[in-house]
Amino acid sequence: MSEQPRALGVYAISVAAEIVGMGQQNLRLYERKGLLEPSRTVGGTRRYSENDLMRLHRIAELLALGLNLSGIRLVLALETENAMLKAKLSRHF
Repeated sequence: MSEQPRALGVYAISVAAEIVGMGQQNLRLYERKGLLEPSRTVGGTRRYSENDLMRLHRIAELLALGLNLSGIRLVLALETENAMLKAKLSRHF
């Protein structure tokens, strides 16, 4: 199996929404706004991974701080870029 276990989509939208304490409509909105991209089954059903759940928790934190969805998209992009740069640096040292 080539996927990392935390990246494997296993949770249906109803389960993911319950775990993170959000409405299913919010999860759909965050996907439409580009804040996360859950995997899909062959039939098109969304499947959320542990990584997706962590990202949803982070979205909730940023919302609580007063950021709007555009601001959250920028913060998440910068955090992802920062993590990639740190990983790249650690491989060189």
